[in-house]
Amino acid sequence: MQDIQGSLSRVDAAGGFAAGAGGVYASHLKRSLDLAMVVLLAPLALAVVAVTLALVRLDGGPGFFGHVRIGRKGRPFTCWKIRTMYPDADLRLTALLAADPIAARAWELQQKLDADPRVTPLGRVLRRLSIDELPQLWNVVRGEMSIVGPRPVTASELDRYGTRRRFYLSCRPGLTGLWQVSGRSRLSYEERVSLDQRYAERIGLLSDLSVLARTVPAVLRMTGV
Repeated sequence: MQDIQGSLSRVDAAGGFAAGAGGVYASHLKRSLDLAMVVLLAPLALAVVAVTLALVRLDGGPGFFGHVRIGRKGRPFTCWKIRTMYPDADLRLTALLAADPIAARAWELQQKLDADPRVTPLGRVLRRLSIDELPQLWNVVRGEMSIVGPRPVTASELDRYGTRRRFYLSCRPGLTGLWQVSGRSRLSYEERVSLDQRYAERIGLLSDLSVLARTVPAVLRMTGV
């Protein structure tokens, strides 16, 4: 938590928060759309999560995984997922990065690995279909996330936004967003930051509906990692 606060203390020096965009939609109507989408998705999501949790817990580990992410205006929150990694995931990652300089470099640049040793076989399927992210509907209910927005990042990742962090911090992180429907892991981190800035600058009902319409084909293409 101290590292998080240290990172966020640099927000003002980097330009603070971006000025509000989207007018009435961003300040009021977007939240109504979020809650309506949760009500619409909840019956199917609950059924899928229940079955998935039963499968995930067969290895003896927990069903859910919570990790601290940075939300709107720099507020930390616990972002929930269905666990897709082995119980000893951190040890597996440390061993790989110490033994493989190429993997270590890829992790430094992207914070992701194409062949992540921490992820279980079932977890790979869940990630590719984005099923592991369904518990984040609870984050939406709590007002920590939105259905559409920049994907939530950690405090260390936020440092990579530089002066453009203010655009990320002006929005609630999203369950889906421009990054997911524009190439996801095929994009560089710089491209991801640019998409987050673009979303924050152009936030509106039509842009959110466009992202939602493009999300279903993106999920069916199984592009999640």
